[in-house]
Amino acid sequence: MTTTFYPCTSCGAKLEYAPGQHALKCPYCGAENAIEAAAPEAAAEAVEELDFKAYLAKQAGNEPTLERQTVKCPGCGAASQLPPNVTADRCPFCAAPLIASAAYTQRTIQPKAVAPFDINERDARSRFKNWIDGLWFAPNALKKAHRAENGLKGIYLPYWTYDANTQTPYVGERGDVYFETETYTEDGERKTRQVERVRWWPVSGNVSVSFDDVLVPASSSVPRNYAAELAPWRLDRLQPYREDFLSGFTVEAYQLGLEPGFGEAQKQMVPEIEQAICHDIGGDRQRVVSMVPSYYDVTFKHILLPIWLSSYRYGDKTYRFLVNGQTGTVQGERPYSAWKIAGAVAWGVAIVLVVLKLMHKI
Repeated sequence: MTTTFYPCTSCGAKLEYAPGQHALKCPYCGAENAIEAAAPEAAAEAVEELDFKAYLAKQAGNEPTLERQTVKCPGCGAASQLPPNVTADRCPFCAAPLIASAAYTQRTIQPKAVAPFDINERDARSRFKNWIDGLWFAPNALKKAHRAENGLKGIYLPYWTYDANTQTPYVGERGDVYFETETYTEDGERKTRQVERVRWWPVSGNVSVSFDDVLVPASSSVPRNYAAELAPWRLDRLQPYREDFLSGFTVEAYQLGLEPGFGEAQKQMVPEIEQAICHDIGGDRQRVVSMVPSYYDVTFKHILLPIWLSSYRYGDKTYRFLVNGQTGTVQGERPYSAWKIAGAVAWGVAIVLVVLKLMHKI
């Protein structure tokens, strides 16, 4: 199945989703078709959590799926879905060429919900430009990247969200701080000072922590640290999944499955569990010797979140720049221009020499 084609009633061109307007808009004549609001039942179902264990045991393989013509990038391995009638493109994640003849049909779990773009391309470019302008020693090619025709692309990234309750028995130590008076000699004079000591006590216990909407990127194409910095997301604005919101944008297929995705979610949960244990231990210092979390009532959703993305090659490395399609938050990798750094050093040396010369004359 290919992405649905929405023809303009005025000129016949393909309508595209207009960020922030909840409408499909013709990029040529400007005609708009409003997207009908979702029925309350559909809106509620879109954010309904699915039982994780039951899904893996009974429904995996029988869930609603989509068949997409997918192209795997030969450069970075990203799996992108080309829009209809597009025979060639560039990978949005590394700028490598993509050819439709290399596409294959991939069946994927249908997302339950999508967060439509709120930030349009013009606004995203402006935020991207401001971010670039604030970078010292950036290459000239990077300074021009935001103006390039294909310098910024709208991408829907796949995410899993997980809810869970946890119970964690632990063994640890509680440290209570006290002070002792210590006598010492300085310059032949006897003096005293207060020295901090810690008295440690063995402790054990059990803590309960609940988690809601732990987000795990199901894509490995965007560095996880930058994807994490794009948060927070407005998950309260999720809409039931429908093709309208995808029109005109690239959708990346998920590369991280549901079960391993929960393993990544657990990694995010552990620090909060450790924090709860330290609070439960009390005292002035805490040590966690061992902890064995158990997870239950685990539920999940598969959703799509919007980003504006630019990829840029400098030297032999690809750099990526991301704009949160809901909030406009910008994150990214940046290269440095060796020529500009060398020039700045040369100018600095020249200024120092001039100053020294003037001081010598004075």
